[in-house]
Amino acid sequence: MEKITMAHTDLSVSRICAGCMGLGGGWDRVKVIDAGLEHQAAALIDRALELGINFFDNANIYAHGRAEEVFGRVLAARPGLRSQMVIQTKCGIRWSDEPAGSPQRFDFSYAHILASVEESLRRLHTETLDILLLHRPDVLWQGEEIARAFAELKHSGKVRYFGVSNQNRFQMEYLQSFLPDPLVANQLQMSLLHHDFAEVGISFNQRTPGYPDGWEGVLEYCRLHGVSLQAWSPLDRGALIGRSLAGQPENVQQTAALVQRIAASRGVPSDAVALAWLLKHPAQIVPVVGTANPDHLSSSVRALEVDLTREEWYSLFAAARGAEMP
Repeated sequence: MEKITMAHTDLSVSRICAGCMGLGGGWDRVKVIDAGLEHQAAALIDRALELGINFFDNANIYAHGRAEEVFGRVLAARPGLRSQMVIQTKCGIRWSDEPAGSPQRFDFSYAHILASVEESLRRLHTETLDILLLHRPDVLWQGEEIARAFAELKHSGKVRYFGVSNQNRFQMEYLQSFLPDPLVANQLQMSLLHHDFAEVGISFNQRTPGYPDGWEGVLEYCRLHGVSLQAWSPLDRGALIGRSLAGQPENVQQTAALVQRIAASRGVPSDAVALAWLLKHPAQIVPVVGTANPDHLSSSVRALEVDLTREEWYSLFAAARGAEMP
């Protein structure tokens, strides 16, 4: 498995990250963790490590905390696994009715960040998080408060490095201005069908109605400042690799057909081609493959066998756009 060293860190991470959102039994608030869910987590972790994947992504909200819990039960049973892993989790999204009567909201307050980390450490059965990401921007955030929380967590040894998720260039610049240490990652939705990161690079000055303003300068900022780019939902929830295309727009159907043709010509599964499209980008995007199925993880890592030509890459991009290049 190819690995890269994240800038500003001593972390060597696999080019594919195992996303843990599918663990813990889904989004039912009251589901009980049973032996089946523990076995599922253990099987995914074991397969990932066998494949050379050492990077695991979680979040305190996944399955209402159960995703971290079942992951942590595996570590509690086999503590020797921890040294083989880079563990990342996220905080900042708060559900409605937690506590009762509250709305769904975002919370980057000092108290909530610290409390979230304590709970994640407890569930994950680890003393240290390698990376903590702020999950989704809090409109009421205060840079000084976040910096104070980060400083305390780093000083105590509870978090080694910090990053963000779903933030634009200006949000990153604002937060970085309060921090003594560089942000190390930004996790964003990036895929063939969610290709605004690429669209912004070609549609400037083209009178394009769908010009993705929020992406202006994001990739350039991250590349200039050594912020690792991570892609969530890199397979578009299966839209291009086997999910029914009935009723899907023409660009989705054409892209799926092209993915399948290239996959057949290379002798790899379709998901390998869809992920290879992201891996081809020189920013070294790390796809976060969210699955609870070990076989799907095995299929995904075959993306590392596929070096798309420039012509194939742009053909896929054009198909996904549903339009020729400007």
